[in-house]
Amino acid sequence: MANHQKDFLFVLIKSLSKSEKRQFKIFASRLETSSNTKFIELFNILDKSEAYDEKLILKSGIIKKVQLSNLKSYLYKQILVSIRLNIPSQNIRSQLREQIDFATILYNKALYRQSLKILDKTKIQALEHDEKNIAYEIVEFEKLIESQYITRSIQGRADELVVQAKELNYQNTISSKLSNLSLQLYGIMLKTGYVKNDEEYKYIDNYFKKHISKLNEAKFGFREKYWFYNANLWRSFLVQDFLGCYKYANKWVTLFYDNKNMIYLNPVFFLKGNHYLLESLFMLKYKSKFKNYLELLEETINDPHFPVNDNVASLSFLYLYNNKLNFHILEGTFAESEYLIPVILDKIKLHSEHLDEHHEMLFYYKFASIYFGVEKYEESIYYLEKIINNKNLSMREDLMCFSRILCLIAHYELGKDYYLETQLKNTYKFLIKMNDLHEVQKEIIRFLKNLNSIYPSDIKKEFIKMRARFIELEKNTYEKRAFLYLDIISWLESKIENRKISDIIKEKAKLINR
Repeated sequence: MANHQKDFLFVLIKSLSKSEKRQFKIFASRLETSSNTKFIELFNILDKSEAYDEKLILKSGIIKKVQLSNLKSYLYKQILVSIRLNIPSQNIRSQLREQIDFATILYNKALYRQSLKILDKTKIQALEHDEKNIAYEIVEFEKLIESQYITRSIQGRADELVVQAKELNYQNTISSKLSNLSLQLYGIMLKTGYVKNDEEYKYIDNYFKKHISKLNEAKFGFREKYWFYNANLWRSFLVQDFLGCYKYANKWVTLFYDNKNMIYLNPVFFLKGNHYLLESLFMLKYKSKFKNYLELLEETINDPHFPVNDNVASLSFLYLYNNKLNFHILEGTFAESEYLIPVILDKIKLHSEHLDEHHEMLFYYKFASIYFGVEKYEESIYYLEKIINNKNLSMREDLMCFSRILCLIAHYELGKDYYLETQLKNTYKFLIKMNDLHEVQKEIIRFLKNLNSIYPSDIKKEFIKMRARFIELEKNTYEKRAFLYLDIISWLESKIENRKISDIIKEKAKLINR
């Protein structure tokens, strides 16, 4: 599991690839003198160490304790400089920044025409790649040169630059407003969760309309469209409009596929859009579309031209394998998905420094769901207890809640009455503390609490009665999301019909022909 309290320098060194380490040593050898070899020695010690150990560094004798902090800071900076000098040519932003630096050097040498020539060429390239913030920065630089020196470069140049500056400033302002709105909606999601009633729905709807009422979508470029779809997506998630989620996530992903160069320039945005698209299709149970988009995503990630770095690799793993599990859960093919669990566990170790605990716990919940689906209740409980017993975790309460409820049902299936009683008490205490306890959760607890007091001959009747109750709750807009965490209706049907839950879900999946 990722330990985010590790020493920053040590984590940075451990994140370096073999080629990056080799590049750093070549770079460092150029700096090497009798007075600064210590930072190279420190690099070698940390590179060979399995864990950060300050005592080991001091024992080596290369540095005194009072000097260690400064040496670490110096080494950290030099590693970043080395990486920056070796950024792959596909990184267009770095290329643009480099050209601006060259233009600045020429400007400081009073070589104004040469500086303007580089700036104009770089500005065209920035606009081609929708890097409008950089383009605006270049225009401001061009205005500075033109206003201070008589270059006589182009007649009417001043008017041209003023118009460009106004247009770019307007577009950047729109992007900023939409990105702010998207972030604010995400903040509301974290603070209060999904809307729970009509009053909360109206508040979010009015808040959203107020912020986009004066915007003209017809004038949007790529970046403005991206943030517009992003904001609409979060609004749809908040009000649990899953069809709206699909609509805007689809627009988001289509925008990238229609502008393929943007996939390689903004791989993180592309990956996130695909994740939200697949999540909305999972919520809507659009099985065929889910499979098609999942295959397309995997194909794109495996394309040799797709960018490769630690962040992109971790997100690719997270979104691809999370949705592979979702597809099996959607189809009820639990047994067929078991092979994925050890594969994912290995990959979690590989990407441990870049995954937060919340996403690891989401994987564990899906593992538990799969094991529950194949009636391996002990294994299911093992992963659920990893979530329940994680005291250091700050996560959404709904995941914690359904982990406890699924754990209760697994104990019931095992016939462990003593453990079931203990689990009921602990779960009930937890639910009382929850701020957003929904009717579905309350009904499940009431139902399980009363099971032990029901005569064996009456249990089936109770299952039938509760199934009818949950079918009604599933129709409620503000309750239906709970059934995506836990398919309580299919479980009840498996008890009523004395069949495997996986068979029930498979049959339902076949009937949903979409």
